[in-house]
Amino acid sequence: MRISKKILFAGAAALALTTGSLAAQAEDKPLNSIGISVGLLGNPFFVATIKGIEDRAREINPDVEITSVSADYDLNKQVSQIDSFIAKGVDIIMLNAVDDTAIAPAVQRAKKAGITVAAFDVSAPGADVTVMTDNIAAGKKACQYIVDALDSKGNVAIIKGPSSSSLNDRFSGCMDVFKANDGINVVSNDQNGGAAREGGMNVMQGLLTRYSDLDAVFGANDPMALGAQLAARQLGRDVIITGVDGAPDTEKSLKDPNSLVKASASQDPYLMAGEALELGYKFFNGEEIAETTVLLEPELITADNINSYKGWTAKRD
Repeated sequence: MRISKKILFAGAAALALTTGSLAAQAEDKPLNSIGISVGLLGNPFFVATIKGIEDRAREINPDVEITSVSADYDLNKQVSQIDSFIAKGVDIIMLNAVDDTAIAPAVQRAKKAGITVAAFDVSAPGADVTVMTDNIAAGKKACQYIVDALDSKGNVAIIKGPSSSSLNDRFSGCMDVFKANDGINVVSNDQNGGAAREGGMNVMQGLLTRYSDLDAVFGANDPMALGAQLAARQLGRDVIITGVDGAPDTEKSLKDPNSLVKASASQDPYLMAGEALELGYKFFNGEEIAETTVLLEPELITADNINSYKGWTAKRD
């Protein structure tokens, strides 16, 4: 079941009135240890998610032990990390699944061991709670920008990423928009950029070599979109590029009048992961969770509104 960000905030306010602060709840059931596994620690997105988890967790228990590890988009590595958290007996596993299907057995082992599993950014089968961006909406917003910029006519391509619910949903949302416009010709939508800048650049080089009349490209995350921009500049091609994330490097690019990256459907990784921890802690305490999946609405950022955008590295209260 899913609820919107607006509903979540209303529910959180009501809960605060009836149950008190998270710190007060911690007196009933202490939060002693948390294990965090993310796709790639070097990605600023995951740096922000870990900060969000740490800040919320230390509101509950300033001395909570937090272990953060990088799966490096390797399923086997992430499974081993979850098994290590189980052996350690952590209270909550905060999981950014690198494969939204194959991770299921590891999640079930954690739950069988009595550990709460809170998924963020990407869904994970069997997770007790999940908080993520509405990625279908993100894909739609980023690709509607392309359609509008091309006046609903042109040759476009999509750079995909590894199989995860977030990237797959963005792809689906984008394709829905492109399919709804008869003048849009999707020349390629099956190339995997590996969710990384280098991968996006490599895929884009191939696309530009193959298609001399390519008008626009959607990268399923900002690193791939920024990599696509590097390739286009190297080959001297003028192509409209959009992505999803609202990453710091995208902020800089959108402020450049010569940027080929024109828009990004932004996420708030700090808020997302922090709310996933908060929801997971409620579950850990035995509270009834009416809605276990929360979707946060993305904002489309462009050169027109970038100066008012509160990005990943903005100071948090």
